[in-house]
Amino acid sequence: MKIKAKGPDFVELDYTPMIDMTFQLIAFFMILINFSDAETDERVQLPSSTIAKPPDAASETPITIQMVRDGKIIMNGQMLPDANALRPFLKNEQYVLQTRNQSEKNATIIIRADRGSKTGLVQQIIKVCQEIGFEKFTLRAKSEVGF
Repeated sequence: MKIKAKGPDFVELDYTPMIDMTFQLIAFFMILINFSDAETDERVQLPSSTIAKPPDAASETPITIQMVRDGKIIMNGQMLPDANALRPFLKNEQYVLQTRNQSEKNATIIIRADRGSKTGLVQQIIKVCQEIGFEKFTLRAKSEVGF
């Protein structure tokens, strides 16, 4: 910080470098924000499990599908009526992966189903994903410490 003296009684501070550094720090921390919860929806209340544990490493190509209590599905921020409505979205994901020279077989489908949803509906989601060509699936649950 440069101090400019103007006469014996007055000192003027140049705040430009300090403001510049503040904005650089803000930009730095915005980049470091953890975006792992970006694909979560508060309408989905995950079931609790004592055997649930966080994944060892993040998936390279995660695709998140969420199901609310009444069986409706949320994908890419859109509410869908059933598992069959996922087909165009999954085909779009498949196309994006192919343009990146990746296979849908290596992508991981993350299913976040509400604790009150029916298991059969989750199985329908998996079946539709398999018909498109996806093979890896992860089911999310809240981790609870068991005694």
